[in-house]
Amino acid sequence: MSDTLISVEVVYAAVERQVLMALMVPEGSSVRQVLAASGIDQQFPELDLARCAVGIFGKVVAYPATRCVEAGERIEIYRPLLADPMEVRRQRAAKARQSRASSAE
Repeated sequence: MSDTLISVEVVYAAVERQVLMALMVPEGSSVRQVLAASGIDQQFPELDLARCAVGIFGKVVAYPATRCVEAGERIEIYRPLLADPMEVRRQRAAKARQSRASSAE
């Protein structure tokens, strides 16, 4: 890492509260290092920064421990899905079939 500082943002949206933090971090910092420096896990104790999915501008970062951030980037912390999207679609289709069958009778 260098002595040069760059500006990045860290964002997280919980159900009831959203946070956007602007940080100055050393150039060459990894995504994980920025998350640790942000202290966001202190504001949201339910967050496990070592396991949660993260992205930069909507694109998932596969290896946050090695991906270096660049000036102006926004690191997004993603919450896990509450329901499997495929299962929700199946349930919706089954319900639509039922309503069509009952209205045809």
